[in-house]
Amino acid sequence: MSKIARIGIVGTGIFGQMHMKAFTQLQNEGKAELVAVADLIEDRRQKAAKEFSVKAYADYKEMIDKEKLDAITVVTPDAFHADIVTTGLEMGCHVLSEKPLATTMEDCNKIVSVAEKHPDKILMVDFHKRYDAYHLELERIIREGEIGKVQYGYAYMEDRIEVSRDWFKNWPAGSSPFWFIGVHFVDLIYWVIKSKGDKVFATGRREKLRSLGLDFWDNITAQIVFKNGATFTVDAAWTLPDGFEAIVNQGLRFIGTEGIIEIDSQDRGAGACLKGKSQQSFNLGFYSEKRTPDGRMLYGGYGIQSIMEFVYHMNFVMNGGDIRKLDGLYANAYDGLEVSKICVGVHKSAETGGQVIDLSSL
Repeated sequence: MSKIARIGIVGTGIFGQMHMKAFTQLQNEGKAELVAVADLIEDRRQKAAKEFSVKAYADYKEMIDKEKLDAITVVTPDAFHADIVTTGLEMGCHVLSEKPLATTMEDCNKIVSVAEKHPDKILMVDFHKRYDAYHLELERIIREGEIGKVQYGYAYMEDRIEVSRDWFKNWPAGSSPFWFIGVHFVDLIYWVIKSKGDKVFATGRREKLRSLGLDFWDNITAQIVFKNGATFTVDAAWTLPDGFEAIVNQGLRFIGTEGIIEIDSQDRGAGACLKGKSQQSFNLGFYSEKRTPDGRMLYGGYGIQSIMEFVYHMNFVMNGGDIRKLDGLYANAYDGLEVSKICVGVHKSAETGGQVIDLSSL
């Protein structure tokens, strides 16, 4: 009989719910076992435990030890990833970490060092933009040279103000739209063009959210020069008005010597204006749900698929597969390091009002 992974989730907030749904679905399919959750907030962990019929812990280390877990997923605020990821690896677990891998070079290097000491364990960073069907086609087109050599491009990802004002009001001061959402497209660009960052400069504003008592950037605009010569501008913001048609507004364009690709990653052509509501658009590619004939909920979309991929890879290894055959199939610690290095440089530049940052100095 094939082995399946016993999994625990660290962090039961908004995106922790996505992890719980993905693993519950895999559990229903006999491909994983969601065993427990850990969260410092008692009400939240108890609610999650009741809803998903799992055990709840305040201490994730106790959860790993008592439940003899094969894997954990890390869905905590960005600044707290490093200790949980490294502890999970050291306690014998495969680890899926939400993006970013970490928010400092010190923490990223620490994670990479520990990961190198545990080459039999998967450490995957959940950059779910890589699993969007449109972005998979983008990667293929670029890889096969159909627009020639990529020269420059642009990406934007913007949230309605409810995200920063309401969702993250209890997050540590210093969080930013670039760490929360901009990092997605930084990784996507890095993955698509297969080149590390060389230098960056960035500017941003702190006005709207400071007026609400929140010590966050409103927005950050960065220009990233990659080692292959391509230059990309990335906008990240989370102060779009409450009346905007979607929680997320996002898109990108790649221009090469022989062609161009543009993708509206939010508005896939579906819009509505419903009774009592303003105009709305939907990104059903990210998340969808429907009921099966036996009454269970079936979850879909690339936001779920990326989490499921972790389990598929892990089950392969747990049943005798060579972990080296997974190279290139998921974002690993080195990918997480490179993307975080770009983002650290972006924040350093923004704090200095646009100083050019050589990423090799970080």
